[in-house]
Amino acid sequence: MEERMTPNWTAVAQNQTLVTEFILVGLSNDPETQLILFVVFLVLYVLTLAGNFLIVVTIIHDQALHTPMYFFLSNLSFIDICHSTVTVPKMLADFLSTEKTISYGGCVAQMFFLHLFACTEIFLLTVMAYDRYVAICNPMHYLTVMSHKVCLLLAGTIWLGGTVHSLALIGMTIKLPYCGPQEVDNFFCDVPPVIKLACTDTYIIEILIVSNSGLISVVCFVVLVVSYTVILVSLRNRFAEGRRKALSTCAAHLTVVTLFLGHCIFIYSRPSISFKEDKVVSVFFTAVTPLLNPIIYTLRNEDMKRALNKLVGRKVNMEKK
Repeated sequence: MEERMTPNWTAVAQNQTLVTEFILVGLSNDPETQLILFVVFLVLYVLTLAGNFLIVVTIIHDQALHTPMYFFLSNLSFIDICHSTVTVPKMLADFLSTEKTISYGGCVAQMFFLHLFACTEIFLLTVMAYDRYVAICNPMHYLTVMSHKVCLLLAGTIWLGGTVHSLALIGMTIKLPYCGPQEVDNFFCDVPPVIKLACTDTYIIEILIVSNSGLISVVCFVVLVVSYTVILVSLRNRFAEGRRKALSTCAAHLTVVTLFLGHCIFIYSRPSISFKEDKVVSVFFTAVTPLLNPIIYTLRNEDMKRALNKLVGRKVNMEKK
């Protein structure tokens, strides 16, 4: 009896490392459609990099923007650059390739950095809401509460939180045995579609993912909605000009929060059940939202527009000289 059981146990252990690469299903298999998608997403990616990089450079160069709000906004732009770079370059390469494969290690790395930047951005959006709450509801003590030291501490904390979250998810994912199907039903590696390929029951892991990613998304969304509700209520007693500026800033923040957290709640607040809308939502999450952030914050922010005009004007004058 013991001699029969030993080989079976050894076989199971060996099976856990059989899969060395995954196949990404992608968005389309039609060559003409893929070429069109390549051009579209290449333009979106270049604009994302240029827009967010311009925001970071503008905030660094303009002394008037060296405030907590713009410190966190520059962090948001940096995260958006990283977030889109995790998935979009691989997607662009796959549009031009017949074999849409990714190594096991590459898949794990993509999942890790995807969740690192996504979770860090969720925490950052929550901190930005707190920053607006203090600035609008307690303006007399704003610079004391949101001092440079506090901002650095908050920034370090959100990056640490994102790292811990990502390590926890990846730790659960790589412990599963992958010995059978290799097709990931998306254009990038994400935890829900990847764990569906495990040759074991993943129900417990799925529940843990929902309680991890899903709970973080929902709780942060509720906190953000409550924060902005309190802010809006407090604005009733403000003067028209100050109220208009505060409302414009809050509207920009709420738009970004809705676009970003909407995806996280849709994907991670349920077990690994595939919907046909998943890929569309993922496209907005990885390729469109990082581009919309600089547009939203720039077009609705007078200070940013002034600083951008000042930066562009300075470069034009330098070129003339």
